[in-house]
Amino acid sequence: MKVINAAALLDVGVVNTFIGADPAKHDDDNFAKFLELWPPIIRYAEEKNIRIGIENCPMHFTRDEWPAGNNLAHSPYLWRKIFDAIPSKNFGLNLDPSHMVWQMMDYVKPVYEFREKIFHVHIKDAKINWEGINDRGLFTAPNNIHTPKLPGLGDINWGKFFAALYEAGYSGAACVEVEDRAFEGPLERRKASLILSRNYLRQYIPQ
Repeated sequence: MKVINAAALLDVGVVNTFIGADPAKHDDDNFAKFLELWPPIIRYAEEKNIRIGIENCPMHFTRDEWPAGNNLAHSPYLWRKIFDAIPSKNFGLNLDPSHMVWQMMDYVKPVYEFREKIFHVHIKDAKINWEGINDRGLFTAPNNIHTPKLPGLGDINWGKFFAALYEAGYSGAACVEVEDRAFEGPLERRKASLILSRNYLRQYIPQ
């Protein structure tokens, strides 16, 4: 709520965050906690005319975060339940297609279904580690089976994703989120990651 206050004072229309979850509990148990905690937060956001975008990352990185990860809103099935429970125009998504890639999910179809709920978009790619999947299966820590990458250096078809955004009428922010390990370290490498991302995305964003 302090962040909502700050956003209102700064005239920032969207606040992005996570719903949260107890990683040791099932989604149904975490949903019950969501119903307890989140309605007053969204009511407060409505009062302040701030939209809340929930990122779709499961926040599941290590072997002790099974089965739920640290964020409830990690699938379209749960988005429907969440938005049905709190049907507010101020409650939506910060959509990152890379999190759907390593969950083996369609990252284009939800753009159309949830077009009215997309408040913000993260531009980050993901590369599936099929050797890791063949060796460990899917029931392992996600970092064993995928690697975050710069846009264009992973497995996402960005042409299809941007086509869906345009067709869905999305006109908000599309922010590069750099998590590519190949560009960690010296400042020059990190600067290069942004330049490479910009150059790649110019074919989809007319600026």
